[in-house]
Amino acid sequence: MKRIFDAVILLPRNLLVLLLRGYRAVVSPLYGDVCRYYPSCSQYALEAVQEHGATVGSALAAARVCRCHPWAAGGVDDIPRRRRFRYRVTPFGFVVGATRKV
Repeated sequence: MKRIFDAVILLPRNLLVLLLRGYRAVVSPLYGDVCRYYPSCSQYALEAVQEHGATVGSALAAARVCRCHPWAAGGVDDIPRRRRFRYRVTPFGFVVGATRKV
């Protein structure tokens, strides 16, 4: 039952992960390396959604995109980390419930 609950709760987050992965695979290579920050804005958005969820992660990503303009100084700009991350991330980037050994 917990797995079903986790899947439903994590669905919006994983839909955004899928959308961002698609953007990074199709659109991002067309622009090349133009972001002034490291990690790039799309990678920042992906990590923010994975770490903080759909709502807060999207807000963090939007704020980052607003900071990324031609007059920005740039540099390293990592996402704020949570104290405790209770899920795990698959190799593709989906967020799934943590498995515990009994």
